[in-house]
Amino acid sequence: MFDAKKAKDACVKWIADFFEENGKGCNAIVGISGGKDSSVVASLCVEALGKDRVIGVLMPNGNQADIDKAQLLVEHLKIKSYVINIKDIFDAAKASLPFDATEQTIINIAPRIRMTVLYAVAQSHNGRVANTCNLSEDWVGYSTRYGDQAGDFSPCSFFTVDEVKQIGRQLNLPDVLVDKTPIDGLCGKSDEENLGFTYAVLDRYIRTGEIDDLKTKELIDKKHKENLFKLSFMPCFKFEV
Repeated sequence: MFDAKKAKDACVKWIADFFEENGKGCNAIVGISGGKDSSVVASLCVEALGKDRVIGVLMPNGNQADIDKAQLLVEHLKIKSYVINIKDIFDAAKASLPFDATEQTIINIAPRIRMTVLYAVAQSHNGRVANTCNLSEDWVGYSTRYGDQAGDFSPCSFFTVDEVKQIGRQLNLPDVLVDKTPIDGLCGKSDEENLGFTYAVLDRYIRTGEIDDLKTKELIDKKHKENLFKLSFMPCFKFEV
């Protein structure tokens, strides 16, 4: 049985210890989308470091329909924040490609730009960048390498979607943020529409190995195997002198 309070308290201590050892006095820089993951990570950082050491960065690509949720989180936590619209950078990067880019190539430009922006904020504000991925997304490769998958510390990489939600409730986050339908903010579809299965099914399979539909199991296993490289340290050739 998952003990959300115990997990939350342990994670808060882990964040505090990380900053003590890897950036004493530094600030946590969190990309704020308005979804449960960034909401939970930002809230954990506030509890670990205090609101004055957490900076939220909202990064719409033009108009973002749900940016009000991101603003709600910033107001709820009372943290300093910046709104940095990446549309001009995104459009310039897309236009500069001297080839016909695939749809997935275009989709992945935005999260990589956002990570560049987060590190720009961090470098100018004595910061460390928070990764906001969770175990469920990482399990099936639902993240962009060197985009949202990057960061200096990752509080939720070993929590499933359901567990992140439970922690969010322990943190007294507004229900509208915890229960917001997960969307990637890139292609206009929900996470579950893109994946082809629900997070409830995926979380159960990850934690228990149980799944009812064989085709769904095969799809999850295929995605997991194909994306294991994302979770591994970059292979390096070691030359022996």
